[in-house]
Amino acid sequence: MAQVEKRGGLLRKSSASKKPLKEKVVLMYDEIFMTEDPSKCSPRFWEELFLMKVNLEYLEGKLESLDGEELMKIKDNINCLFQHCIQALGEEHPIRVVNALQTLCALIRGVHQKNKSTSGFDIINMLMGFDKAELCMKNLMESLDSLLCAEGSESLKSLCLKLLLCLVTVTDNISQNTILEYVMINSIFEAILQILSHPPSRREHGYDAVVLLALLVNYRKYESVNPYIVKLSIVDDEATLNALSEYNRQYKDKEEEHQSGFFSALTNMVGSMFIADAHEKISVQTNEAILLALYEAVHLNRNFITVLAQSHPEMGLVTTPVSPAPTTPVTPLGTTPPSSDVISSVELPLDADVQTSNLLITFLKYSSIVMQDTKDEHRLHSGKLCLIILTCIAEDQYANAFLHDDNMNFRVNLHRMPMRHRKKAADKNLPCRPLVCAVLDLMVEFIVTHMMKEFPMDLYIRCIQVVHKLLCYQKKCRVRLHYTWRELWSALINLLKFLMSNETVLLAKHNIFTLALMIVNLFNMFITYGDTFLPTPSSYDELYYEIIRMHQSFDNLYSMVLRLSTNAGQWKEAASKVTHALVNIRAIINHFNPKIESYAAVNHISQLSEEQVLEVVRANYDTLTLKLQDGLDQYERYSEQHKEAAFFKELVRSISTNVRRNLAFHTLSQEVLLKEFSTIS
Repeated sequence: MAQVEKRGGLLRKSSASKKPLKEKVVLMYDEIFMTEDPSKCSPRFWEELFLMKVNLEYLEGKLESLDGEELMKIKDNINCLFQHCIQALGEEHPIRVVNALQTLCALIRGVHQKNKSTSGFDIINMLMGFDKAELCMKNLMESLDSLLCAEGSESLKSLCLKLLLCLVTVTDNISQNTILEYVMINSIFEAILQILSHPPSRREHGYDAVVLLALLVNYRKYESVNPYIVKLSIVDDEATLNALSEYNRQYKDKEEEHQSGFFSALTNMVGSMFIADAHEKISVQTNEAILLALYEAVHLNRNFITVLAQSHPEMGLVTTPVSPAPTTPVTPLGTTPPSSDVISSVELPLDADVQTSNLLITFLKYSSIVMQDTKDEHRLHSGKLCLIILTCIAEDQYANAFLHDDNMNFRVNLHRMPMRHRKKAADKNLPCRPLVCAVLDLMVEFIVTHMMKEFPMDLYIRCIQVVHKLLCYQKKCRVRLHYTWRELWSALINLLKFLMSNETVLLAKHNIFTLALMIVNLFNMFITYGDTFLPTPSSYDELYYEIIRMHQSFDNLYSMVLRLSTNAGQWKEAASKVTHALVNIRAIINHFNPKIESYAAVNHISQLSEEQVLEVVRANYDTLTLKLQDGLDQYERYSEQHKEAAFFKELVRSISTNVRRNLAFHTLSQEVLLKEFSTIS
């Protein structure tokens, strides 16, 4: 018997002696694309249609091939198909439900492709008809809500989430997708929350659920009341707040079943995805969608901060990776879902003792990898988002209390970029310290490793702001942090040297004086208030030693800003602010340098040791006069709407495009579904 081949909905014998035969479902689609009502001649038309395996490619292609006028002629049949799909979602036979869900995906995508240039209202009319749209979408959302919350098939839940992602991402700018008004009115927040709070469904659908939530929260977020924002901002159930972060480590099943709640769930989801990414080491693809979800949770709901800090033990070295669920496709840049429960090598304990970890540690490690390479646009976005999340954390009173808690110590193995002039750190010698030390280490690492021609000015400003906010907390609460402050001071001075040596190149693109002023004011903060938060009196002495030792850099900076502030150029005002800010640093240098030279001359020493310089410093504090500078411990709080709206709009557009691109035909494949529903009762 001659083999039968299938192409584009056509069945034909390989001998090609006869006219190609069309699949029955394709013939039925063709009837829908006629102007006549297909059920006139065949009363069971719609009933039969949803028993046929969907041909997504043919249906979408057919919709795209018609021009606007031709599409309008068959509008009634399209409306009818849309309504019958919604009706079929209430059927008992899962095969009908599956086929209806897939048909809806094809319809929504096909009509949107066709109507790219027209408004959302035309699309609503084309799919449902204005008069029936409200009821149609109410029924659709209720059906999807029921399917997502039901005990039934995981494959059906997966398809429901795919359909919702399809609905949300059909336009590049989700705020222009008018159909989403109905998704706002008929909220599915509780259904998403339920999926994330139930460990088995979270493992299967967590990624899609988190991405869906992150996108819905960003629909017209500045223009109207978005119910998803409101609901996310008030989640605070006790069980959730106390739940441990178990997803990003392999826990025993019985333990896992007891952990529930939304925060715990989101923590687990996000943590596991960072680990999945970190597993890639330096070639990690950034996961913007998951970072956005973490940002929204941290930014909108201060209760979530408490969960970031929840500790749990890291597991031992023996792990058994679990294969990812077949319903989750592997997707490229920006939307890569994680493999389930795979523990990355970077997450392993550093010695035989069991260590503790939490989402914040996982996030800091992930950030240390992502923030290394900011040349690629996606990584730049992700690096910026990591710093924005850290900014929100650094402003939060509870987060700071946890970060600075001397009784909560952790080893955090941040990734350090290999550099020729420094030794590779021995990981096993990492000390246990309060988590704020790891945040400061991450900021110092960023400062040291990004002095390059394509200077990431925006990231540097955010980085210095994070350090400043942490210092403000330490000053306010008189926290004496045992940290190697010299590393920070040295990094800041090297950054100033870089700005000066590349003045011409950098000034062509950036106002370098904003950054220079922030760096100088960090030193002023240490000079003015250091006695309240530096760990010991000798730390304060070391600060003066470092300023005196590097006096040439501060002298050069003063010369540069003085030159530009006395000229009538565009930088006059910005440079003069730095000139005024340098007053105390210059006073320290001008006060101590002659005394150090005099000490060397009297004692006939050509090169003074550090201890000898410190001796001179300690002996001459009394005669030093400094000016009190106002506002050093003040900062402007983070505001998304006023400062970051354009960034988030662009980020959401990028995520939406990636999600849409990766909802390919094969991700809606029926093979798994048909196996699951092989018998129709």
